[in-house]
Amino acid sequence: MADTSQRALRLLSLLMARHQWSLGELASRLGVSERTARRDIETLRGLDYPITTVRGPGGGYRLDTGHALPSLRFDDDQALAVAVALQTAPSTVFGLADDSARALETLTQAMPARVRASMETLRLTRLRNYWEFPAPPVDPDTLTAVAGAVRHRHVLAIGTLRPDGSRALPGDTDFAPARRVEPHHLVVWAARWYLVAYDLAEEAWRIHRVDRLVPRPTTQPFTARALPGGDVARFVMTSHDRGDTPTAWPCTGTARLDLPAGVVARWAPGGSVVEHLDADHCRLTLGAWSWAGVAGILATFDTGITDVTPAELVDACHRLAERWSAAAGPTS
Repeated sequence: MADTSQRALRLLSLLMARHQWSLGELASRLGVSERTARRDIETLRGLDYPITTVRGPGGGYRLDTGHALPSLRFDDDQALAVAVALQTAPSTVFGLADDSARALETLTQAMPARVRASMETLRLTRLRNYWEFPAPPVDPDTLTAVAGAVRHRHVLAIGTLRPDGSRALPGDTDFAPARRVEPHHLVVWAARWYLVAYDLAEEAWRIHRVDRLVPRPTTQPFTARALPGGDVARFVMTSHDRGDTPTAWPCTGTARLDLPAGVVARWAPGGSVVEHLDADHCRLTLGAWSWAGVAGILATFDTGITDVTPAELVDACHRLAERWSAAAGPTS
């Protein structure tokens, strides 16, 4: 009975992997006779899997779309990919958070131990932002190395790539030697991956863009530290230095805002840069498809704005001011 069940699952996996199979191909893949393969097909049909017989030359069997979602069978890589996707899918559709969490829990329970361990390595925190912008893809090896160090509490040596993704070499003006950090949290926010880590040389907490890291794992263990404030979401969203560089937009400008850097950092678009000036002021660098777009985003902060550059952004601010004035009508 156990052999029959295993063959049925293997047969189901084959039918899901390709549009159509001949009986001979299925029997060969299963290592059984055609008569046994035909019996296994009937077993799946008895479990309500819609398997259709295709008649004529070149015929065979195919798994059709049924009226209900059948049980699915994934290989290890497919299961891991689905688990990561459920955690990192952009928050562009409202009302699916609970469903995604339930789906992830169901998938996790069905995973063999080896796959569950890999998935737990990539367990992360996802934060929400009102802006979602495309981010550079993260190298899978980099992500695995960083996630593994977080999970196993091992010190991580990290180098940093240039903003264009190239690696600085010794002798370059922007070369920085690898730093040793204690990696505590892996976070996804505004479609970007961040590492929250304690820098051993600076003796301070830092946030790093994972797509700009060159990690070198170690086996040196460390003891978990208490994050300032204890809230990783707030720490990431209110930190003005997250290792971000301006996204490559057609129009990029800067302005001085009469707000603390921590406030602006929480709501600034991903890929923008917030520079701390003093307790009540910061400088925001951001981009958009047009100068009016940059000016419009600046206006959403509803505060005093000065030192606007470049001149194209200043002109856009004047044009929007005229439009808003006309739209508001005469002052009562």
